[in-house]
Amino acid sequence: MGLGTPLGIVMNTPRLAAANTTLVVIDMQERLLPAIRDPEPLVANTRLLLRAASALELPVMVTTQYRKGLGPTTAAVAELVTSGESFDKLTFSAFGSADFARAVAATGRETLLLCGVEAHICVLQTGLDALAAGYRVHLVADATGSRAARNADLGARRLERAGAVLSTTEMAIYELLGASGTPAFKSLLPYFK
Repeated sequence: MGLGTPLGIVMNTPRLAAANTTLVVIDMQERLLPAIRDPEPLVANTRLLLRAASALELPVMVTTQYRKGLGPTTAAVAELVTSGESFDKLTFSAFGSADFARAVAATGRETLLLCGVEAHICVLQTGLDALAAGYRVHLVADATGSRAARNADLGARRLERAGAVLSTTEMAIYELLGASGTPAFKSLLPYFK
């Protein structure tokens, strides 16, 4: 369970902090991605988020939806998951997996940085359940997609109305970095050029 006020209500803050954030990559799978609208930028942005997670030592959680049918996490993403946990699920929300919920709670971090597919199904339901469990949620909109642009947009808007903060890959990474001149900043700078 996320940390919050004595009543269990978490006040969403507009700022990400590396010491308090877990990256959650939802269902970026081989057989699912070809159906997603403009999958290349989603994969590229997810890769950048994973590089940042590595540089900043963020916990990483990766999910697959019915791996047997939709395949494993796409190789372009999986190759950058150097440390982290993977969870296969049948429920649309990752929180439907007790193992996922326990692993997220075990990090002791209050903020989940979400990306993946589909924005209006698995990402939305995971985000809603995370908010209900008391976590702060930041949705990386340019690393999240659906088969139809309208579904992606409405999924993000619904999650925002529920209390999530919408962000972009670059916005989130620079917030997590906090300052230039650090080893993490220097390691990531080539990817922003």
